[in-house]
Amino acid sequence: MPRDHLSDAKVRSAKPGAKSYKLYDGGGLFLLVQPNGSRYWRLKYRTAGKEKLFAVGVYPEVGLSEARAKALEAKGLIRDGADPVIERRRHRASQATTSAENFQAIAEEWIASRADIWAATYPEAVHSALAANLYPHIGALPIRSSTVPILRDALLYMERRGTLAALRKVRMWTSLVFRFAIATGRADSDPAAPLRGTFKAHKARNFAAITKAKEFGELIAAIRTYDGSVVTRCALMLMAYTFVRTGELRGAEWSEFDFGDGLWRIPAERMKMGEPHVVPLSRQAIEVLTELKALTGNGRLLFPNERKPQKPMSENTILYALYRLGYHSRATGHGFRSSASTLLNELGFDPDVIERQLVHQERNKVRAAYHRAEYLPERRAMMQRWADHVDLLAAEATRSA
Repeated sequence: MPRDHLSDAKVRSAKPGAKSYKLYDGGGLFLLVQPNGSRYWRLKYRTAGKEKLFAVGVYPEVGLSEARAKALEAKGLIRDGADPVIERRRHRASQATTSAENFQAIAEEWIASRADIWAATYPEAVHSALAANLYPHIGALPIRSSTVPILRDALLYMERRGTLAALRKVRMWTSLVFRFAIATGRADSDPAAPLRGTFKAHKARNFAAITKAKEFGELIAAIRTYDGSVVTRCALMLMAYTFVRTGELRGAEWSEFDFGDGLWRIPAERMKMGEPHVVPLSRQAIEVLTELKALTGNGRLLFPNERKPQKPMSENTILYALYRLGYHSRATGHGFRSSASTLLNELGFDPDVIERQLVHQERNKVRAAYHRAEYLPERRAMMQRWADHVDLLAAEATRSA
């Protein structure tokens, strides 16, 4: 070894002085020793007629042998006419761009961009679904590198687990992420779009429901005697009077209710079909809401979670309350919709008005055109008649008990 080359022992024993000094290893590589004890590897080189320094690393994180290897690599760039300082900047910029433009980063950016539009609980639901099912597979992948086969392989994990309902939503959300990336100039295509309809179809559950008038009256009478949480009892009664979906009920916010006009306006982002919905409020529904407002009216949600008030009650709260009332496998929160649909048809109401209130998706395009009409006056009358009928059935059940 030439006499001016360093050794591991000499590097280790280098002591700080009153001023900084250099220990040369040869070929332009040297160790810069600072008065505070810091030691830095530097490479002196010339490019375009100018003398420059390349930061090789910090000792002891970068030892002598590694510093020599890094210096040798930098010299190779110099021989090829490149500047190692500029190449490092380009590499770091490329890494930063790749990190900022991978699927996970853009998905989180898209979720954040919808925060002011979606209901408070929706962003977390979308984030959780993507984090659990896609981020482990394609989260770190640059979004332009995501192809149809790569995305299909990631989603197939969900199909194999049998989470088909969630798979449909994750594919839909993924498509929206890619469309967001296209709109912001960071992607050229949406590989999720061709995958629509290529996975196993989710078979909808048949929710337990009571469709006999007498039995439904007995259920309502039982709910009125519920000795658990008053908030839960109010949720059950409001479900009975409005027959909205359980998710729409649980996430209800006080700002959605117009007591003066007797309307509950549910925003599109909380609706299954993605369109805003109006629920006319019967006198009885307003009475339930008035009772509930004294309990939860100081907050944002009608039905806050007991442990986390900023989140809605658990999706199992209504179901467990029905179990407690003795209706295990006989009734569910969603079943109130089937009950209302059957009994309202028996009462002779216009099926189009009933379907519009249920917000059912009409596959027949001709009927769908009629369903888009609000039917609001007819629905107001129907909802009041329905609430009166619910009360009558419950009173008859109580008398015959």
